[in-house]
Amino acid sequence: MSTLALKGPYWVTLRQYRRTLWLAVAGVLASLAVIGGLRIWDAQTPDTRTVDGTWIPANDTGHAMLRWAMEYTNGGLVLLPLLIAAFVAGPLVAREYESGTYRLSLTQSQSPAAWLRAKLLTTGAVALATTLALIGVYRIGWDRVAHAWNLQWGDRGPYEGTGVVLPAYVLAALAVGALLGLLIRRTLIAMATAGLVMGAVTLTLGALRWSFLPVKALTYTGPLVRLPEDGLLMGTGLVTSEGARFEQSTCWEAAATGSDVSQAPDAWNTAYQACLTQHHVTGQYVDYHPASHFWPTQLIETGILLALAALALFAAFRVLRSRHP
Repeated sequence: MSTLALKGPYWVTLRQYRRTLWLAVAGVLASLAVIGGLRIWDAQTPDTRTVDGTWIPANDTGHAMLRWAMEYTNGGLVLLPLLIAAFVAGPLVAREYESGTYRLSLTQSQSPAAWLRAKLLTTGAVALATTLALIGVYRIGWDRVAHAWNLQWGDRGPYEGTGVVLPAYVLAALAVGALLGLLIRRTLIAMATAGLVMGAVTLTLGALRWSFLPVKALTYTGPLVRLPEDGLLMGTGLVTSEGARFEQSTCWEAAATGSDVSQAPDAWNTAYQACLTQHHVTGQYVDYHPASHFWPTQLIETGILLALAALALFAAFRVLRSRHP
């Protein structure tokens, strides 16, 4: 057992932040208790089948509470990298410099690189283990409500909690937090800055991820747009007889300015239909991502985050070497 025990700076790091470790364990257990308990409660009421053979989830309090809990869990998963970045940048690195305790560590026959490496490896192992455990807990509840509003595979939360991108966000947060902690060396300022930087990264990639792959397009001649099953809607509109896309707002504005609803209740609709006929509108289009785009998008985003983590770590060790040659 002694060979498996942490030694030197690894043991010191774990000892320093044992309360945070226990807090992480408590958070995972509490999440498991809530999600697992609601999942069991929901299972007590069986689903029903409609006349056409479609299954409808049981409409009971347990199912509603599970959906409510999963929606709040979505936010927790998205914010997890921000919290880890702030934790690493603040207490793990910046506070060591602000209080001067790093000098004691560097006198214990270890190089500055070994000191930082021990902190990052220990923290990274705990953070990744916690993240994987939370993903497992999330899947317990999400498998039940996967087709509910705001809980589909492309939404924020399910996208992070059902793939490989969240551990990559955690690694990037660790690296960015370490770099900012070394640069700023003031606990509160470093924590706030790291959280803001990872928040910007999260928002930017969240806005761009569905541009990594081209969307698929379908055209319909009927009055209703039919999104393919498990498709992620990206846009919809009108098409002309020549196949060109047409801005629907053009006819909305034309109908609003060219009709008097007070004189004829159907005036707006008549003007709107006349505008569509004038521009030879014959159908509608829908742009979407199929479910098969989930894993390629995950891998592309994961690659970007791992590259960011590698660059931040490289810069962090260069900064450390310049200050402690």
